[in-house]
Amino acid sequence: MSLTEILVLSIVQGLTEFLPVSSAAHLILVPIVIGWDDQGLTFDLAIHLGSLIAVVLYFRQALWRIARDWLRALIGRRQTAESRLGWAVLFGTIPVGLAGLLVKEFVETTLRTPAIGALVMAASLIGFGLLLGWADWRRDGQRSEYELRWTDVWVIGCAQALALIPGTSRSGITITAALFLGLSREAAARFSFLLSIPVIVLAGGLQTLDLIHSGEPVAWGTLGLAVVLSAISAYLCIHYFLLFIKRIGMQPFVLYRLLLGAVLLWIFWP
Repeated sequence: MSLTEILVLSIVQGLTEFLPVSSAAHLILVPIVIGWDDQGLTFDLAIHLGSLIAVVLYFRQALWRIARDWLRALIGRRQTAESRLGWAVLFGTIPVGLAGLLVKEFVETTLRTPAIGALVMAASLIGFGLLLGWADWRRDGQRSEYELRWTDVWVIGCAQALALIPGTSRSGITITAALFLGLSREAAARFSFLLSIPVIVLAGGLQTLDLIHSGEPVAWGTLGLAVVLSAISAYLCIHYFLLFIKRIGMQPFVLYRLLLGAVLLWIFWP
């Protein structure tokens, strides 16, 4: 890979992983549009590791409190708001974990083929984008992530499983569900970001197993640079996204999704 490819793809991953615009769609589309070869499984694993590092660093204080109280509750001490949030993150990860095991091969072999994948992404970008816009427009709640009910967690977790469909956006669909359930914009985004941690770990674990079996060569310098660039851009993205949505909301991202979906239809419609 050239330095330009490393820079562009790492920053694209960092910026789009936590925005409601589908990082997977961008990582598939950017090489196609520019004419680059597929970046490969090893590189995808590296840039997702960068995103994981970013979200853990950004929420490190909250994660410390959650982990501390969760472990204390596990050995019999009383539940706290932080320990319940820790359980919520774990519980909310179950649906996407099960769905990933059941439909992973179908998604990768059918929904990501050039003939079908672009149209699926276009439909997902537009359809789930409109749903996000509606959820943001009609929002009437100000609950925090600490006030989630177990039914809320299950609904958001099931919504997260839909992110296996290319173009859906994991953060977008979980934020949409949380807004419909009455969370504030910031709380919906924060819970979505916390949910991303076990999801990225699980997906990274599966990718690592695939990588071991594939026998791909490893360019450690390339991967190291990709991790750093992805982590920096993702960290900045989280910070400014939380500030942005508090003042302006989700509608700019909805418009972007609609435009990107329309461009895909225009280019790839048979």
